[in-house]
Amino acid sequence: MTESAHGWSRRDLLRRGALVVTGAAAGAGVTDVWLTHRRLPLAGGPASATVGNGPQDVGAGAVPVIWSGSTTQRLVALTFDDGPAPRWTPMVLDTLAQHRVPATFFLVGAQVRKHADLVRDRLATHEVGNHSWAHRDLAQLDAAEAYDDLHRSHDAIADVTGRPPRLVRPPYGHLGGAVLHAAARLNYRLVLWSSQMVEREFPDDPAGHARRIVAGVRPGTIVLGHDVGDRRRLVALHGLPDMIAGLRARGYTFVTVSALLAPGVAPTPTG
Repeated sequence: MTESAHGWSRRDLLRRGALVVTGAAAGAGVTDVWLTHRRLPLAGGPASATVGNGPQDVGAGAVPVIWSGSTTQRLVALTFDDGPAPRWTPMVLDTLAQHRVPATFFLVGAQVRKHADLVRDRLATHEVGNHSWAHRDLAQLDAAEAYDDLHRSHDAIADVTGRPPRLVRPPYGHLGGAVLHAAARLNYRLVLWSSQMVEREFPDDPAGHARRIVAGVRPGTIVLGHDVGDRRRLVALHGLPDMIAGLRARGYTFVTVSALLAPGVAPTPTG
């Protein structure tokens, strides 16, 4: 069944037309015709950032959404999603330790519970963020489900690392009202990215991939990487030393996301 430009099906339009005609014929004096379809609940569904008609339990009452840091300083934040996992997380941590680079790890709660030994006592120089409990698309959940998922992951990360996360990155970068509502309840900053490792474009070419990332970084860039996944992503991880060296050669300093967003970081002029 096709839909019009406003998202209404032919059946919806015919039904609304019939209601207006019927009302007029009966002398009902139709005064309001709602021109919105009701496929989603008006409050409480995945699209809504409100729950019901009562007071909204949303912590401090706001949730910042961040793609990059606003700074003129040559600062860059490396971030790694989806871990921890035995195959790659230790390799990433070893590389970062060897080159004395801090990073931000957006951890999956179920993975943290399963592989606590991989991150316990190894994240002292790094930052941790919440990346959901089991990497479900939170933008398809209602507000209660999204909150329960993030809260469960929050507790797991805090228990294992000793630090409650203050940042969240929803899986796939998908946002919805329910995600924003849940993030606000947990007093999170919601962090996306402004540069992404593109491993599929550089098969078997770690150095080429590193050059691509280095060339694209600007002051305040947040780089998305992964320490879990299929073997194609190893191109980025094998090229991580070249990426670090290349960015340092351009005068960049590596910081965690929270350090990048700190008040002391000079803002980028907008005039």
